[in-house]
Amino acid sequence: MMARNVEPRRPADARAAITGAARVDRRTKDLVKRLQPGEIAVIDHADIDRVAAEGLVAAGAAAVLNASASITGRYPNGGPIRIVRGGAVLVDDLGPNLLDQVAEGDELRVVDGEVWRGDALLASGAVLSEAGIFDDMDTARANIGVELERFAANTLEYISGEARVMFEPLELPPLHTAFKGRHALVVVRGHDYQQDLAALKPYIKEYAPALIGVDGGADALLEIGLTPDVILGDFDSLSERALHCGADLVHHVHPDGRAPGRENLEAWGMVAGRDYQEFVAEGMSEDVAMLLAYESGSPLIVAVGTHSTMVEMLDKGRKGMASTFLTRLRLGPVLVDAKGVSRLYEGRVRRRDVVALVAAALFAMIVVSIVSEPIHVFLDGIRVTLEDLWYSLGGN
Repeated sequence: MMARNVEPRRPADARAAITGAARVDRRTKDLVKRLQPGEIAVIDHADIDRVAAEGLVAAGAAAVLNASASITGRYPNGGPIRIVRGGAVLVDDLGPNLLDQVAEGDELRVVDGEVWRGDALLASGAVLSEAGIFDDMDTARANIGVELERFAANTLEYISGEARVMFEPLELPPLHTAFKGRHALVVVRGHDYQQDLAALKPYIKEYAPALIGVDGGADALLEIGLTPDVILGDFDSLSERALHCGADLVHHVHPDGRAPGRENLEAWGMVAGRDYQEFVAEGMSEDVAMLLAYESGSPLIVAVGTHSTMVEMLDKGRKGMASTFLTRLRLGPVLVDAKGVSRLYEGRVRRRDVVALVAAALFAMIVVSIVSEPIHVFLDGIRVTLEDLWYSLGGN
């Protein structure tokens, strides 16, 4: 574990206490659904990732109390700096018993890294500062070679076992959504998904691609006024609104029979084959969503927020990227990243736009000529000149 960088203590009269109701969960993405502005998030999240941090900040956390080390030094994770810059106090490494000591809704007081409930001191940790986080990031970057070697070895190990399975024919589930000859947009709540979706609005409007939300990606689409055509995943981070939005529901099942999230569907009273379909395929749910679109006949698949780098995979808790690597091999040039599409699309000038611009300019010129007195005088002069010429030539 890395040495922690602690925010220097302030003078006693400047110590500001943060008070608020506690929201407690070992899964940060579940906690942010309940977190209200001004409340205190109590988590157990080693190496806080960017997406989790952005969720905490967006929910308005006043403080984030982490039972684990927010930066272990394995790799340079981008979550802690976003929490601190977002205005929340991040208290780090408070110990494994923290979540057992704090109950949902407890009124907590946080003072210089100390966590109090009433008169009881529950735990004490380090308040992370920007300077301290930057120091820890430098150390993590220096250690990245070791993690890269471990990551590559794990990827290669799983590729040898998954390659045959990944390229076997897939049995597609029956869906109402049509893919053949139609672009597909696969949305995951990953890095920069909000900015990518905003940039892609003109593309979506013109091409009307089939919209696939991978778990929370369905809510991301709903947030910008779009309804997903298909929702695929293990349904562990899906809202009730998304569940009942009318999309085809596809539960991802692994070839070995593992079906994470089936208990969630059963708790909602849903029955396989009636309320949702099952799709058996190896890999992460985002990979499987791409395979579904590809095998269903989509000529182009645009990926939003998907994971494609080592840091993104480690943020997601993956020790390798075998299934992602193999999926991209299978799809080849059919798959493009949203950033590439938005950059290509934003510079495009369509022919009908040029025609509309020229027509508007001509219309403006005509209007000016009609109402402008100097133009009238000029035109009258031309008319008189032409009449004189006509009469001089013997015209009547």
